[in-house]
Amino acid sequence: MTMDVVAGRQIRPVASPPSPGPIELSVIVPTFNERGNVAPLLARLETALGGVAWEAIFVDDDSPDGTAQQVKAIAAHDPRVRCLRRVNRRGLAGACIEGILGSSASYVAVIDADLQHDETLLPRMLDSLRSGRSDLVVATRFGAGGSAEALSPARGMGSRLARRLAWSLGGVALSDPMSGFFAIRRDRFEPLAASLSPHGFKILLDIVMRAEGTLRIAEEPYAFGSRVYGESKLDALVVIEYLGLLISRVSRDAVTARFLSHALVGVVGLGVHLAALRGGLALGLPFVRAYALGAVVTLGASFLVTNLLLTHHDRRLRGWAVIRGLVVFCVTSALGLVAGMGTAAWLYTLRPVWWLAGAAGAVIGAVWSHATSPRFVWHVK
Repeated sequence: MTMDVVAGRQIRPVASPPSPGPIELSVIVPTFNERGNVAPLLARLETALGGVAWEAIFVDDDSPDGTAQQVKAIAAHDPRVRCLRRVNRRGLAGACIEGILGSSASYVAVIDADLQHDETLLPRMLDSLRSGRSDLVVATRFGAGGSAEALSPARGMGSRLARRLAWSLGGVALSDPMSGFFAIRRDRFEPLAASLSPHGFKILLDIVMRAEGTLRIAEEPYAFGSRVYGESKLDALVVIEYLGLLISRVSRDAVTARFLSHALVGVVGLGVHLAALRGGLALGLPFVRAYALGAVVTLGASFLVTNLLLTHHDRRLRGWAVIRGLVVFCVTSALGLVAGMGTAAWLYTLRPVWWLAGAAGAVIGAVWSHATSPRFVWHVK
């Protein structure tokens, strides 16, 4: 056994390269800014998977902290390690899909890089798949024998709500539908892959709902650990994406998750716009000036809601970038604002109903803004 060293720093013990042979288990590890966790995770996998022909496929969303470079440095000495670096693509679900489809192993497992999942479950999960007892094995924090004490109160409450929604709306009888730790037969995953959403964090729920009861599912309880390095990517965005995915699947894609996210911003913007318009009229401003006041206030509110809730975690603007982003947002939204104001003023002359004319103009402005601003402000295509 040799010691792998990068930039003068010991990063992990590396066993002698295994003899060539077919890989039985591919462990898919989606990453973003997880450099410090790469080596410890691989060391844990090596210990847990003794006697198993395995590989680890890290799917990195172009982490600025050098996660991909760390994986590649280790992969140069260990053929069991691979790195798929994604550029201009984001999202844990999409990373998992690409990683699984990039595997040729009979069985694949998905595990987070944050060391909060118990890798010692992998042999039992693999045995369940090998034996034919199951097609999908879910590691659960909430089943008998599991523990989620490491979850914060807010995340614990969110997980309980997510379970109830999955049970009541989606008919998904899993104790932990938000689990990010599971193993599946690759031949059962591949027919589902094209129908899965690449957006969001919760791919397990999508797999189960798309399978429509055709998968034999087993559960393995484990104690959810605490994060050691890095920061959690879970926030309000995850809740919104989860609800969007659930509603999308229940409606059989008649209502998409992306539509719901845009609709949420639109509803908030419309409410703010009408409230500001009404306030301007109450102050005695002419309709056009009151509309302009409402439009300006709405631009600010829409920008903040979009930045806080509805962008990818790594693209969220912070610090002085928020000011720059707001300026760009206003500039790119200007044409829609002018078109909406002209429409509202015209309708108001035909029929002086302030809320009707204001709402019509606000819708035109919102459609233009959300069709153009994400590309220029957050670089979302």
